[in-house]
Amino acid sequence: MSLKQHLAVAALLGCGAQSLFADTIQLKDASAITGKILAEKSDALVVDVGYTALVIPRTAITSVTKAAAATALTPAAASLASGQFYSATTKTSAARDVSSLVKQIGEAVVQVKTPGGLGSGFFINDDGYLITNFHVIEGETEISVEVYHQRDGQLDRETYKQVKIIAINKFHDLSLLHIEDKGAPKFKPVTLGSADALNVGDGVFAIGSPLGLERTVTQGILSTKTRQLEGELYLQTSTQINPGNSGGPLFNLAGEVVGVTNMKITFGEGLGFAIPVELVKSFLDHRDAFAYSTDNPNNPFRYLEPPSRTKQKVDAK
Repeated sequence: MSLKQHLAVAALLGCGAQSLFADTIQLKDASAITGKILAEKSDALVVDVGYTALVIPRTAITSVTKAAAATALTPAAASLASGQFYSATTKTSAARDVSSLVKQIGEAVVQVKTPGGLGSGFFINDDGYLITNFHVIEGETEISVEVYHQRDGQLDRETYKQVKIIAINKFHDLSLLHIEDKGAPKFKPVTLGSADALNVGDGVFAIGSPLGLERTVTQGILSTKTRQLEGELYLQTSTQINPGNSGGPLFNLAGEVVGVTNMKITFGEGLGFAIPVELVKSFLDHRDAFAYSTDNPNNPFRYLEPPSRTKQKVDAK
């Protein structure tokens, strides 16, 4: 059966068996598929429709409605209500001015320090879990995080030194860290948006610590959504990115994270790159598979122990 026939059959089944907890993928031919999204790749979605899993090219998709979006809750409230690890939305909110957004979400952006250098990062939930680049903490075990807490209208810098590496994906240059200092407060998290919802020319901005200058805000536009470098697709932006910005968030004008800044062209200006947020969501959703191992810190995958072999009795003849 061809992919098109698979999609047609799945669409019919989905229409006849809608589930309250199912995701809905609207296709360009006016049909829809209902099922559970298993994985979100840069070029396709993998959807469980009950009897099989379909790989649907993003070029065939017009919109995606996830189960949480069907409730009357806001994206952040829906995430908390369902016990999700992070807050995310697939629909872009109304644009706001960068100044007000920085005041609202700037506290969620942190500086990540190691003996070998520094980078940026951002909280994905209030329990102290944060995202940064793999290359920021590569080969390091001594990590500290500087957070700017907003108290009584003032920003107080606090340094946390009990930072644990939870998961790493060196192929997509992502790391998940956790602050484990005793007495640490609840932290201000961000909402993960959708890079797919962006259009070339849309305004974006970054917050980070370029060259150690913490809480630096730079603004630009999305130059292209599909810049291919070394086999990976990146968001290209005119937003100024410099050493120290690595691991920091790239925001849309609704204050939602659409990418993770990780590199720039050395001999050029306005040529910055960010990892699409869809890869970040996939990394977080499958974080157990990328669990950091002290036995082999360079291994981005965690393999389960093989089942023990049962002893077979051999009759002597």
